[in-house]
Amino acid sequence: MSTSLVRSSGVMALGTVASRLLGFVRNIVLAAAIGTSVVGETFAVANTVPNMVYLLVVGGVINAVFVPQLVRAAKEHPDGGKAYTDRLLTVTVLGLLALTVVATVAAPLIVDLVYDGPAGGRPLAVLLAYWCLPQIFFYGVYTVLGQVLNARGSFGPMMWAPIANNVVAIAVGLLLLGASLDPSRPATVSSATTTLLGAGTTLGVVVQAVVLLPVLRRTGYTWTPRLDLRGSGLGKAASLARWTIGFVLVNQAAYVVVTRLSTSALADYARTVPRGHHVRGVGIAAYQNAYLFFMLPHAVVTVSLVTALLPAMSSYAADDDVRGVRRLLSRTLRLVTVAVVPASAGLVLLGSSIGGVLFSHGDNDRADGSYVGLLLAAFAAGLVPFAFHHVLLRSFYAYEDTRTPFRIACGVSATNVVLALLVTPFVPAEWRTFALACAYAASYWVALCITGSLALRKLGPLDGSPTVRTLVRTVLAAAAGTVVGAVVLHVLRDLAPSASTAVVLPEAALAGLALVLVYLAACARMHVREVPELVAALTRRGR
Repeated sequence: MSTSLVRSSGVMALGTVASRLLGFVRNIVLAAAIGTSVVGETFAVANTVPNMVYLLVVGGVINAVFVPQLVRAAKEHPDGGKAYTDRLLTVTVLGLLALTVVATVAAPLIVDLVYDGPAGGRPLAVLLAYWCLPQIFFYGVYTVLGQVLNARGSFGPMMWAPIANNVVAIAVGLLLLGASLDPSRPATVSSATTTLLGAGTTLGVVVQAVVLLPVLRRTGYTWTPRLDLRGSGLGKAASLARWTIGFVLVNQAAYVVVTRLSTSALADYARTVPRGHHVRGVGIAAYQNAYLFFMLPHAVVTVSLVTALLPAMSSYAADDDVRGVRRLLSRTLRLVTVAVVPASAGLVLLGSSIGGVLFSHGDNDRADGSYVGLLLAAFAAGLVPFAFHHVLLRSFYAYEDTRTPFRIACGVSATNVVLALLVTPFVPAEWRTFALACAYAASYWVALCITGSLALRKLGPLDGSPTVRTLVRTVLAAAAGTVVGAVVLHVLRDLAPSASTAVVLPEAALAGLALVLVYLAACARMHVREVPELVAALTRRGR
């Protein structure tokens, strides 16, 4: 792995850590202000469409079209790809604008598509959706500008920009802490509170996009809108985008099913709670909070490495250097392995404690927080295949093959939906969302089998022996660390059997520390060389 890739990964990892930590603070503050029950559910639903687009983008969907095309244009065009980039940005911005207008006008229809919760929450969800759906445009602008920066070798700003978004959202959440509302009764939310929540959330996304503009100018690129598209070569990008759009739609369709099932779970559960009692958040808001934490190790390590990996891999692919692609892909898989295996073990072991500490404040009680933690543990069971699948998918994008990822997405989404529909009817309402998280994790074990077999067919052997050896050794090391961590946690809970944050937090911290120390010691004993290499990659300062 080149020095520039290592440095770029380190810069992005630092930015991702900072933005993700602030993202946790944002979600914790919002959960404390509006809860994870019916009011929190309506906000989660209203924010589902733009946030889902964002998650898909971060996962590399638009990268699949933009980065390889921009890299090739920079290498092959006499002007370094300037005109091509101008045209691509122009078409994309116009398309985003049209999509955002249509989506915002159709807000009531979109809410009806994804919301199956308590009837009283629908009007609030529609009002919030009118405020939130314009985020689609600004998320898209942020992503497109980030792609141009990545293609020009500037990786850090795209990872640091969400910090501005989170700061705005935290400020909004703090202001909402003073609002007088009942989290289980949407009718108690005033119009001023609705406006502050919806407009403030969207303002954060606007700021996130705008902060990239001066950075882009500093790289020497200034966008000049161009509509002279004939003979520009954008037809190839449009053809690739066709399958990418299909990829997005398939994932969105699966998420719609999950959202409807989880919101209906909350509605069914709420009907069993006696009037005047606390309605625990067991729907999509809890699902999203757990998913955000689940994504942390993936975003810090996998996304950082892969975002820096794709331009280099695209360059190898453009030169028809299959061995270079295989070598880079295998190296990345091994580096990802040493991070996500212990992370998965730690989240499974400590998920309930983490949720209880982070999401048991304000209008949420200990049961609300613990439920988020259980969802986190369920998601974590699928972290390893999720990360591997994400890395392997880049090999298809590097060769401008977006049809194969679409076919894989169909299989993964179908598996997720089928498992969800099969399991949830037999589960009590309050545990249906937990079953949905388990179905999601299981679907990525299927995804890894599909993606791995297709990548091997396309590229040939991926330096398999070292990768398998690293995986086996890290699994053994993580297992040893988990056993020791579980013993530490059990002993500490026997010594101090309390559910207070002041007790649970240090217990979880000590158990997690024990897991990490044993894991690192075992890896050192088994000579897992990728551990110090990963640490160097994620801590070395970029230029």
